Amino acid sequence: MKNITEFTYNFAEYNNRVPMIDFINSLSEKEQAKIYLYIHKLIEFKNNNIKIPERLSKQITDGIFELRVDFENRISRNLYFYEHNKEIIFTNGFIKKTRTTPKSEISKAIKIKNYYKGHKK
Repeated sequence: MKNITEFTYNFAEYNNRVPMIDFINSLSEKEQAKIYLYIHKLIEFKNNNIKIPERLSKQITDGIFELRVDFENRISRNLYFYEHNKEIIFTNGFIKKTRTTPKSEISKAIKIKNYYKGHKK
């Protein structure tokens, strides 16, 4: 039996911008489509109570998770957090250039999360 309330997603605003949308818009159309496909795949896993494979998503720090999307010749990481109402809020994304997720990107995600939580209506 499905949950009555299903998971949804949204993008956090930060200082009159939406960093995740800015990132997505910097990608090719094919890469943009793949990001949205993976977001929908994540939502489908959550709504069907299926364990999310680590190759798709994992927690990287307290309350911040990453959605992993591999393109033909590069890798994107898309950071997000969960709201209490089953809403997944994407904060920022970046093209991965090192083995580990840069601390600056994690810090940015935490700042955006805190800003979002402090400014949501």
